[in-house]
Amino acid sequence: MDPSDISKFLESGMLVAFGFAWPANIVHTLRLKSTQGKSIMFLMIVFVGYVFGISAKVMGDSINYVLFFYVVNIVMVSCDIGLYAYFWNKERHRLVDPKA
Repeated sequence: MDPSDISKFLESGMLVAFGFAWPANIVHTLRLKSTQGKSIMFLMIVFVGYVFGISAKVMGDSINYVLFFYVVNIVMVSCDIGLYAYFWNKERHRLVDPKA
């Protein structure tokens, strides 16, 4: 097996491992309907990291199956950021107007 194939396989494995965490995190947010225990800073840092990874693949002419895993992960992180924004806004309005 070519060392570059091994590298792609290992990178995919890392992305798949991270990718398993996001659906659980999204479900957790949906069940709690809260931002409690979440960090928008963490989500944004991870998002930017995936943007860098995707950019490296595209600019380095190394577009291959690994890019798919980056895209899937960034979509899930984006979903989690959207849920964070939605529930943060609802929580903020509850603090201002307890009847809401």
